[in-house]
Amino acid sequence: MIAPSPTLATAATRFRVAHSPDWERLDRLVGRIERRSVKVLDDDDLLALPSLYRTTLSSLSVARETSLDRALIAYLEQLCTRAYFQIYGVQTSAWGQLKRFFAVGWPRAIQELWRETLASFALGVVGTFVAYYLVRHDPSWFYLFTPEGMTAGRDPSASAAFLRSTLYDTGKHDGLATFATYLFQHNAQLAIFSFALGFAFAVPTALLVTYNGLSLGAFVAVFAGKGLTFNVVGWLMIHGTTELFAITLAGAAGFRIGLAIAFPGRATRMDAAVAAGRSAAVAMAGTVVMLSVAGMLEGIGRQVVTNDAARYAIGLTMLAGWLLYFYWPRNWDHAPA
Repeated sequence: MIAPSPTLATAATRFRVAHSPDWERLDRLVGRIERRSVKVLDDDDLLALPSLYRTTLSSLSVARETSLDRALIAYLEQLCTRAYFQIYGVQTSAWGQLKRFFAVGWPRAIQELWRETLASFALGVVGTFVAYYLVRHDPSWFYLFTPEGMTAGRDPSASAAFLRSTLYDTGKHDGLATFATYLFQHNAQLAIFSFALGFAFAVPTALLVTYNGLSLGAFVAVFAGKGLTFNVVGWLMIHGTTELFAITLAGAAGFRIGLAIAFPGRATRMDAAVAAGRSAAVAMAGTVVMLSVAGMLEGIGRQVVTNDAARYAIGLTMLAGWLLYFYWPRNWDHAPA
């Protein structure tokens, strides 16, 4: 191995002596931020931090160009990398990121999906009215639209007294708890699959959203045939406005991915899917929160609230709350960081 010339060694020593105070100060400041947070720095240190970073970055460039020793270059590279992430990186805690998700990320993602949300909602509504009409005119359609596990005796052959008792006499019908649990699991799975199967050009998503509407319409039609329309809608609304909204949004997220793959424009299908998947995934993450809220509302509402007016009030209040939360106009440029 050829030893460095005395001239190069002398230049390296002088270079270190001239600039090492700045490197060492930057190293100390970055270390303090890494151990605690940027809040520990006083005003002088905060003002000096960008300047020290640029000076160190310039020193790294000189060290590379003049082929100074590798140890020095490695040290400067590491220091510049650490400083870069502390100056330009996202300096938020897990709590801060969670707060930003609820304040900005989730509602913004939902607003960006408004077209897909309308399409998903329309399919659900059409399915609901079609099934309602068919079952009211021919009750045999009910068994085609409704899974066996969701009936628990609530079918066209049930009496009005039995159907009414399932809506109000919660302590006397353990089957209601089983039905409610099955219904929640069914809707949660449907929401997840509506999103996950969106990659297949959104066709399975459209079918699942429509199918959910068909099941809902058939279920309501059974109670409507016994004069219990107002009653069953109130029973469903406690958790239904949140749960069905969540399914609609999950379908919208699936549509976003599927349509991006079907019509990628100038981008490749993969790039279009990745770009669409960012906002869709954020929306879907929030949908899980909505389903959890719906589960709690259903559990409490089923056992505690038996007054129709109260049921409607809870359901409509939740719906209004979600709509305001998602669609209230915001200035995203001034949203909290």
